[in-house]
This record gives sequence, structure tokens and C-alpha cells, in this order.
Amino acid sequence: MEELKFLEEQHVSPALIRQVETFRNTYRTSEEALHRIVKPSIPFYGKDILEMAIAGLLQGENLLLTGPKATGKNILAENLAYIFGRPSYNVSFHVNTNSGDLIGTDTFVDNQVKLRKGSIYQCAEYGGFGILDEINMAKNDAVSVLHATLDYRRSIDVPGYDRIDLHPAARFIGTMNYGYAGTKELNEALVSRFLVIEMPAQTEESLSFIFGQMFPNAREEAVRQFIGVFLDLQLKALNSEISTKPLDLRGLLAAMKIVETGLSPWKAVQMGVVNKTFDVFEKEIVEDVVRTRIPTDWTSEDVYG
Repeated sequence: MEELKFLEEQHVSPALIRQVETFRNTYRTSEEALHRIVKPSIPFYGKDILEMAIAGLLQGENLLLTGPKATGKNILAENLAYIFGRPSYNVSFHVNTNSGDLIGTDTFVDNQVKLRKGSIYQCAEYGGFGILDEINMAKNDAVSVLHATLDYRRSIDVPGYDRIDLHPAARFIGTMNYGYAGTKELNEALVSRFLVIEMPAQTEESLSFIFGQMFPNAREEAVRQFIGVFLDLQLKALNSEISTKPLDLRGLLAAMKIVETGLSPWKAVQMGVVNKTFDVFEKEIVEDVVRTRIPTDWTSEDVYG
């Protein structure tokens, strides 16, 4: 199966891959939700993490992905939905997210009051994978909806309507960063409803896999230098020399992508990485790091020969 080929390339357990194939054949997605099955733009690399996540989801468990920025939490969540062939429903929690956003709200259609279904409702109905982004920013009102949805009851009470039971293929994957403004400690009752996976920092091996998958035509030396930029910045962020703002893997990959149009690598990395920080002193440090890896006189041909 083409969707599972990258699992085989990483030598993920054949037994797990067979069970995923059985899951996909057992739970077919309805026509209304097919458009929500999206191939991720970035593949996830990490055999151990993939095996833990797949094993948990196969047994009907929900996952909580924790760890610092740029460890691939959302990328993993998107890849898991694609691996299992399920429609994905993203909920980005913020201070104003309430139960109505998750379940739905009343709306007036054809002179009738009808329920406009929220993301969690649709996920439950179609057997999707709900990606609960920054779950540690959720207010108590939103968390109360999740409690019954995530535990053994697997149901949602819709005020004024009826209770709906979750589709047997429905799963939820929460993600959280530490120390962001507006975040809080998750309460014990909510955490107990998840299996928790601590995401490791990116390594040269994991980045080489991602860049190799996304940019097979790029020069090996150029790829090595782009990866070096990220690893150097990651080390400086770990040592608290800079913030995590410029530590942006998506930005670096986007920079690599736009170089293909003919833009100079230096300008591309400025857009994708350097300009992500607005502190003058920090920007100087980041520029110095980039300058040691990406010469200002490099052209597109130096990256894509």
C-alpha cells in the first residue's frame, strides 16, 4: 500500500503495518468526509515513536504528544491520520474556545433551528482523527466536553439535541508545548484519558530523512548545510542563547522550497528563519549562525544543481 511505504522504509514492525491495513479495510470513510483525508506535506521520521503511536491507536487509545517546539508533534498527528486513512479534524485551542466551537451551535436554516456541527461532532460522526492542538490552552468549558468524549463512554451529549456515540474508528491526538503564553497545567483527569508520548528533539538522521523525501533533487552538500542551520539553532535554543522563535523547521523547509524558483538561498533563509525573530540582538546571532552555513553568494544552482 503506497500510503504505508514510508513505514516500511523505516523498518516499522511488519505486524503493526498489517494491522493498520486491516483497520483501513475495516473502516471505510464515507463520501462526505473523503476530502478531509490529506497527504501530509512533510513525512514523519522516527521508528520508535511511530510504533508507539500506531500501537496505541490500534487499541482505541488517544494520544497526547508533548515536547518543545519543532519536534514534529503536528507533523506526526497529520501523518497518523493519513496512515490510518482517516479524515482529520483540527481544533486549535485558544482562550476563547468553548464547548459550542467543539460540538456545534444552533443556526437558522430554511426557517428552522438546526445544529451547525462543530469539529468534534463531525469527527465523532465520521470516525475521523481529531487533532487537538495546544490542548493545554483549553478552558474548563471546552475540557468538560472532552472528558466524556475521550474516556470509556466515547459519547457526546449535545444540549437540546441527543447523545451521539463515537464512530469506532474515531481517535483523538492532543499536542502541547511547554511554557507558551496562555498555557496551563493539564488536570489529572484529562491526562489520564491519553497515552503520552514525549517527542525527542530533531537529529541529523531525522532531518536527513525529511529533506531527502522532500527534496530528492537537491545537492547533498547544500542539504547538509541547511540541516546544519537547524541543528545549530536548536543547540543555541537549548542553551538559552536564543528563543525558539527562529527554530522553525517549517520555515526552513519553505526556504529550501522557494530556492527552487531561483531566489538566492541567503534571501530564502532570511524569510524562513532569520526574520522569525523581531529582537535586534537575537536576529544578529541567528544571522551569524546562518552565515556560517549558507554563503551569501550562493545561487539556486548551488542548491539544485
